[in-house]
Amino acid sequence: MALQQTIDLTLASNIGGGGLPGQALEAALAAVGKAMKRIAEDDETGQLPLLHMPRMTDDLDSVRDAAAWLRRDATDVVFLGTGGSSLGGQTLAQLKDYAVPGAGRFTESPRVHFLDNLDPVTFDHILHKLPLSSTRFVTISKSGRTGETLMQAIAVLSALEKAGLKALPKEIFLGLSEPRKAGGKNALRDLLEPEGVRFLEHHTGIGGRYSVLTNVGLLPAAVMGLDIAAIRQGAGDAYAPFRNGAETKDAPAALGAALNIAMALEGKNIAVTMAYADRLERFTRWWVQLWAESIGKDGKGSQPVAAIGPVDQHSQLQLYLGGPNDKFFTVMTTGVAGQGPVMDAKLAQRAGEPGFGGKRIGDLVAAQGRATAETLAKNGRPTRQIHIETLDERAVGELLMHFMLETILTGYALGVDPFDQPAVEEGKILAKEYLSQAT
Repeated sequence: MALQQTIDLTLASNIGGGGLPGQALEAALAAVGKAMKRIAEDDETGQLPLLHMPRMTDDLDSVRDAAAWLRRDATDVVFLGTGGSSLGGQTLAQLKDYAVPGAGRFTESPRVHFLDNLDPVTFDHILHKLPLSSTRFVTISKSGRTGETLMQAIAVLSALEKAGLKALPKEIFLGLSEPRKAGGKNALRDLLEPEGVRFLEHHTGIGGRYSVLTNVGLLPAAVMGLDIAAIRQGAGDAYAPFRNGAETKDAPAALGAALNIAMALEGKNIAVTMAYADRLERFTRWWVQLWAESIGKDGKGSQPVAAIGPVDQHSQLQLYLGGPNDKFFTVMTTGVAGQGPVMDAKLAQRAGEPGFGGKRIGDLVAAQGRATAETLAKNGRPTRQIHIETLDERAVGELLMHFMLETILTGYALGVDPFDQPAVEEGKILAKEYLSQAT
């Protein structure tokens, strides 16, 4: 397993009064143990298809074929979708520098874009800048009725017609949505199928924010040339302790769930995940949605906060160390020691930092990640450490599955449904009502 999880700096026995009492963790582990039995039942009955995804391979060729079609003669590939239809793909795409400051400008062709936030100025600007005849568009919506995605698709169709490319939708569009239900509507299919656009089928039993291991997340990864089979293998690594009947404390995702539950019950109602790697920034955003939308129900849950290191040491760490002690921290590091440019000894001396001489940038980043975790703990802030030595497809697959399992188990143990989002649906309905009333 690539993921190494350490909880020593969360425990009161190690960090003092701000830490987690042993009995609180034991009680949470007992609750999560019952949730693990439910997971086992879900696996056996097939009620939770996500659990079967790590060992599925028969759908990978169709993903690779679709990716090859999208790449063919394309300068740009644009993924239209929001929330869970986009953040998983973005997380994987960061392995190939997507949205990495500076580096993202130098990615190989085709250029890949995720237009997940509906902003009229941005979308209009992009439509005027894209070479439409050599751009491919993928529209993703499980239900087919996501308002933001429908508007994006309509706008692209209109732009094609305006550019004299009305006959091209079937050659540049690909849809991804669940199959039509008998007697039901699928607005995205109704919009695009008359244009001859073909569709990949969204898994009907896996919702958007859990869909990263399906074609929703793997298609962007394949377009960018990533090893999608290795992503699934990594997910299998995270699930292996469950399939092997491990004790709760010996299954990393179950232990993580117990930590979150115990922390919330001890008044640590803010969960901060701080990752020391540019290529985990989208992961932290994916996790925020997963956690908030899955656990925040019936007055339960904790507030997820995403941070990235070292930069957020300069914007958030003062609060974390000197503000209210109401947070549970997860500090994520990778094996960057010994990587990056070497610091010239004479220049380091001139800068007044002789200790930098002969060191690499990665040495400082590694030291900062370790120092942040230890400083938080020394100030009574409970801190979990997660380390991934090599950040590759298999490791990210394991990381994604770990946090999905952690989330599901937490929901089960707290007695909330980790798969619905009733409050979000209420807002969507109201927004469409206001739109229909607008003049």
